[in-house]
Formats: sequence, structure tokens, C-alpha cells
Amino acid sequence: MMEIIPAIDLIGGQCVRLTEGDFAQQTTYDSNPLEVAKRFEANGIKRLHLVDLDGARSRKPVNLNVLESIASNTSLTIDFGGGLQSDEAVKQAFDAGAAQITAGSIAVREPEKVKNWLLQYGADKIIIGADFKGTNIAISAWTEESKYPLQDFMSGYLKTGAKLFICTDVSKDGKLQGPSINTYRYLKLTLPEAQVIASGGVTTVQDLEELQEIGVKGAIIGKAIYEGTITLKDLARFLC
Repeated sequence: MMEIIPAIDLIGGQCVRLTEGDFAQQTTYDSNPLEVAKRFEANGIKRLHLVDLDGARSRKPVNLNVLESIASNTSLTIDFGGGLQSDEAVKQAFDAGAAQITAGSIAVREPEKVKNWLLQYGADKIIIGADFKGTNIAISAWTEESKYPLQDFMSGYLKTGAKLFICTDVSKDGKLQGPSINTYRYLKLTLPEAQVIASGGVTTVQDLEELQEIGVKGAIIGKAIYEGTITLKDLARFLC
């Protein structure tokens, strides 16, 4: 069964969404992320994707207090990302209650450091953030496009022991235009050992059905929930 993973993106301690990762295209949906997380949990959600956008911009965690609050007051399994650039930051995230962390741009810039995290914490605890734009990896809160092809990047990490990947199409994120179905299908065919979590553009229940049919491990849903194109009740059929 495909995992349903709602997203909470944080700026200034509030629940926001960006369009295409652009900080100038920000919509604030709720001033209380804990209440949002509790609503998810009350509707049968088990997992949460929590992103510290302030941290991503400053390259160090900024909203650890929100992580700690949600982890302490819900039973959600939280993966936390944004600004995790050092051993100390990763330890802080786990100490604050993260079950997993997502290594994003650091996985491009300092692969040896991320390999050490995989060895230290295990492949179940470290998710590789394979954010992409076109066919290449995007970094620095999606403001930079690297020269690393998505498939090569993932293949390299599979060889070092990684197995979990959040693959976000930056060009679709927050635009409610549907996910990159063909990309995820291609990744599943060419890198079958990779556990792919699809992110970016999920808009309708049909999108979720298509992703489930492809066989991705999970789907992250952000703006679609906040804008109501997918309701929490719609998700019930995927939560068995």
C-alpha cells in the first residue's frame, strides 16, 4: 500500500506553501502547524513530511521547536528536512523527535558526509532528497539547478547504501497541475531497488491512483490538501 504523506512547510513557525520553491510566491495557510498535524492524525494519517524552509534558506535548522511540539503532541512518524547541513543539526533533529531526516542539497554538495549519516543512523532513517528540475537535481531550497542528472544521482546513492528517496519535481510543486507520472514510472523501471516517494504537483485522487499503480513507496501531498482539491476524507481509501 502506498504511504500518504501530507506536508507542512514552515516559514516563521507558520504553515505555508511556495510555488516552484519560490519564496516570493508564498501562501500562508495556518499559523498553528500543531493543529494542522493533529487534524491529519485525527483523519487516520500516520506520516508527516515537515520542511523547515527558513532552515533551508539559512542552512541550519530554525524551526526545531515546531518539530518538537508536533512530535511530542502527536504519534505521527515525522520526516524532517531543511537546513540539515551538519552532524550537529542532524542530531538536533533526531533529538527533537524526527523519525527520519531528509538530506537535500547537502547530499549534492557533501556526499561523503551524507554517506557517513547513512552508516551512523541507517538507511531507514536517512532519506535522500532528490529534488529535480527538468532532468537535473535542484539544490539550495530549489533556487539552484545542479549539473547532476536525477537518475545518476540516485544510482550513486543506491550504491552507497541509501534506499529512500523523496523525488520532487520543482517545476510542478505548488502549481496543482499533476505530478511527473512519466518520470516516476521511468525511475521505477530503471532503478527498481529505489524506494521512491513522489512529491510535487499531486492534485487529485486520480493522481494518487496513478502513482499507486506505478508502485511508488509514498506520495507527498501539500497544496492539494490546503486548497481542497483532495480532502482528508478522500484519503481514507489509501489508509487501510
